[in-house]
Amino acid sequence: MNPQKPITLLICALGGEGGGVLTEWLVDIALASGYAAQSTSIPGVAQRTGATTYYLEVFPVPLAELQGKRPVFSLNPVPGALDGIVSSELLETARQIGNGMSSPLRTLVISSSSRTLTTAERMEPGDGRTDPAPLLEVVRTQSREHHVFDMGEMARTSGTVVSAVMLGAIAGSGLLPFARQAYESVIRHGGKGAEASLRGFAQAFEQVGTQRAQTALVTSLLSEEELLAPVPKGLETDLSENFPPQVHDMLALGHARMLDYQGRDYADLYVRRLSQVLSAEQLADPAAAQGYATTREMARWLALWMAFDDIVRVADLKSSASRWQRVHGEVKAGAGDLLQVYDHFKPGAAEFAALLPAGLAARVTRWDRQRVAKGKVPWALPLKVGTHSVFGMLSLRLLASLKWLRVRGSRFATEQALIEQWLAGVVRGTQTHWQLGHEIALCGRLIKGYGSTNERGKDNLMHVLEHLATGAPFASNELRAAAIAQAREAALADEAGKALDQTLVSHGAPARPVKAQPIRWIQNPHRKPRAAKST
Repeated sequence: MNPQKPITLLICALGGEGGGVLTEWLVDIALASGYAAQSTSIPGVAQRTGATTYYLEVFPVPLAELQGKRPVFSLNPVPGALDGIVSSELLETARQIGNGMSSPLRTLVISSSSRTLTTAERMEPGDGRTDPAPLLEVVRTQSREHHVFDMGEMARTSGTVVSAVMLGAIAGSGLLPFARQAYESVIRHGGKGAEASLRGFAQAFEQVGTQRAQTALVTSLLSEEELLAPVPKGLETDLSENFPPQVHDMLALGHARMLDYQGRDYADLYVRRLSQVLSAEQLADPAAAQGYATTREMARWLALWMAFDDIVRVADLKSSASRWQRVHGEVKAGAGDLLQVYDHFKPGAAEFAALLPAGLAARVTRWDRQRVAKGKVPWALPLKVGTHSVFGMLSLRLLASLKWLRVRGSRFATEQALIEQWLAGVVRGTQTHWQLGHEIALCGRLIKGYGSTNERGKDNLMHVLEHLATGAPFASNELRAAAIAQAREAALADEAGKALDQTLVSHGAPARPVKAQPIRWIQNPHRKPRAAKST
């Protein structure tokens, strides 16, 4: 700390996140503690289309020791001359670093790992999210010290707003010369919500303080590569021993999802399937030069596909305690408020047939197809369920308890057969050429959504497996892998499938077969009948 220069801090927040309140808190803390401070703001557009930044300068010497002198502050931040950046969103942090605001030798960066999707990310038919790994690498390389954690989740669990969490992180970092009591005092004077804000403040304070202590201790003992190695949470011991560390984080999430979705036996099936991929990848890449990237991707997409959405899953999610807590927090309902939640469902013949054995399921779907062929709309059962009521909650919990019926249903058998086809393609491709197996594994991205979107994704994946992975001749495995990658991106970019068909044909594979669609003729109720002609 230079006693001749102010401490400079840039605060970055999205619309409605309380960046202005946080800045006012810091100025009040500085003045109450006897320090001179000044803040300016640059308002932006609300939500993800823009951000509001606040610039704060605090002179590090108390006014009482300046002998009547007054420091001169700047109105704007100077790129590369910031002592600290605190941001509520990871992409916004990277944007400010990209503007040159952070210095690797000077700037402390505190950022939330959470993301608010941009408009472009929301419009992408596939997974349009920006990969967080490069953003985190930017934060790491362009800061003298950094603390990244999920501020949004911490705020939700504390029942407060993210500005209180950001204040706790600033306090825990030791950037400003204020005592913890000074920070807590200004929150207490905030009135309503002070206790929740103090909880969020305390969690963030401890999070950053603990990280600083651990970093100081571990850095003296470990190399940089060891320091950056992720530590898996909630991963069972036998799994951590049988799978490499590069896979642990995805494996832990996927395994937990299987346990919640169907139970121990299903989770064991997930592990056995993933073990096949790992064995194939170890043979194809014995030196692990690719960091077990194929196994890691399969851990992600296999878990998502195996936990496919059906009416049992939807009922389970809608009636979960965490969902009720989330809704309660979103509407900011108080302890004495009456909260009523209505969920609307419209399951059709396909959803009911999914839980029936193959024979009965075929009869139900055939009956529904006959209705459509006669010009009628597909059968569906509109429902409005009051989740807040005893009857509504019991109805959902009863439906959610039918996990035992799911494994006996026709859809479960169909999904498992398709998963096995994809899994066999990944294993066979990996054994042939590592890149080929990796591209087939990434095709798991095609399985998304529900209803017709989900069916279309599965059809596209099976067509790629049949006609590109093993069908059309290619001069090399590298070219085959590149063709699969192009087909996958084309399918994700164009929901209608025209781009995919063009890509398939360009690589010597047939376009997808055209599916017959019934034509419904609807009489115009406002059209007057034509008068009969007399002869």
